[in-house]
Amino acid sequence: MSILRTEHLSYVYSQGTPFEKIAIEDVNIDIEEGEFVGVIGHTGSGKSTLIQHFNGLLRPTSGKIFVDGQDIWANPKEIRKFRFMVGLVFQYPEYQLFEETVYKDIAFGPTNMGLTPDEIDRRVKEAARFVGLSPIQLEKSPFELSGGQKRRVAIAGVLAMQPKVLVLDEPTAGLDPKGRDSILSQIKEYHQENGTTVLLVSHSMEDVAQYAQKALVMNNAKVFLHDDVEKVFSHAAEMEAMGLSIPQVSRIFLDLAGRGYPVTPNVFTVEGAKQEILRVLGKGGSAHA
Repeated sequence: MSILRTEHLSYVYSQGTPFEKIAIEDVNIDIEEGEFVGVIGHTGSGKSTLIQHFNGLLRPTSGKIFVDGQDIWANPKEIRKFRFMVGLVFQYPEYQLFEETVYKDIAFGPTNMGLTPDEIDRRVKEAARFVGLSPIQLEKSPFELSGGQKRRVAIAGVLAMQPKVLVLDEPTAGLDPKGRDSILSQIKEYHQENGTTVLLVSHSMEDVAQYAQKALVMNNAKVFLHDDVEKVFSHAAEMEAMGLSIPQVSRIFLDLAGRGYPVTPNVFTVEGAKQEILRVLGKGGSAHA
């Protein structure tokens, strides 16, 4: 069943002024419940503008957005409920932390939902567990924590609202490789355990290849591709021509195929590369292999 759908969605910044700019144009996508979708595109492609429409932070210039089958702008007075259904984690979300303790920061969203104290407590502790925050850290000021820990607090604050759709805009920006892998692994675990629909906006094609099931590629305000990761990455050469940084392993196999080596060019993970090499060697190899 579709959890998120757009119909001819367009948005124009500063419409009717000399600064008018089309940010997204005629976007038609259909995301099924429980999918993990990587959203990729170069800077200015429209991906951040697109995701801000999913919970009503931006209102379309034209077109419609449906969440769980409901047109979110059919009654503008009810837009608030969709902001609980679609949880959005902005880039560098730790800049939005403000409470006295980590616990209170994570509890902020559930409190605004009007939940009981017991339910709020359960959700805060469950969300903290998912992102790897200890009970001791819950009682600390968020400003005593490291950058990576602050990022976890901000993500936990959205998880505690238990949205039907979790949208993360570059959630690992500025983190070291260890911190990035830790947070992405926790997001993947959350997705697998809860079946929540996840949209991960990322500049890293490696991250999308490793964690996502489907990929949505934006280019020049329009959807270029939206399909299974394997099918999307079979267009690696086209995406590289668009200015996207394809996974290093994909670049290697494209180069090998271009040089006449008997390999499949659309390899995009290290595990896939291993299997492809074994496949070639299993055939007895060749003069090239």
